Amino acid sequence: MKHERVTEEAIAALIETFYGKVRQDALIGPVFNEAIGDWPHHLEKLQAFWSSVMLGTGRYKGRPMPAHVKHGARISRASFDRWLAIWRATTAELFAEGPAAVFAEKADRIAESLLMGIMFHSDRAALLRAEQAAAAPARWSPDEAA
Repeated sequence: MKHERVTEEAIAALIETFYGKVRQDALIGPVFNEAIGDWPHHLEKLQAFWSSVMLGTGRYKGRPMPAHVKHGARISRASFDRWLAIWRATTAELFAEGPAAVFAEKADRIAESLLMGIMFHSDRAALLRAEQAAAAPARWSPDEAA
């Protein structure tokens, strides 16, 4: 039976089911499995995050952007698209149409924000490396003059 309402218990079931699928996925599973050492703790944080997003509980106190930026080299648009596809399928499996649509809408916005943050930070890092290279003192040796 699908959940008609979003509750703490329904969020816990969603997170458990969804990340079980993510961990098995060929594209994004390896990224998550290498990045996360303590899955029970991580799942608790994710439950708090979605509780805050969907129920306004304020239980989540973290900063998701730095965690995603740190792994930005391994995260692509395709990674986000796969995550969202699994998310939509899982929310549709567990929730009635209304709540599933709200979960999907929120996830779409969050994913876009995280992807833009990753791209901004990677572009900024590339720019800083280029600036440092340009500012590096030129090296010359007498042998080059000959």
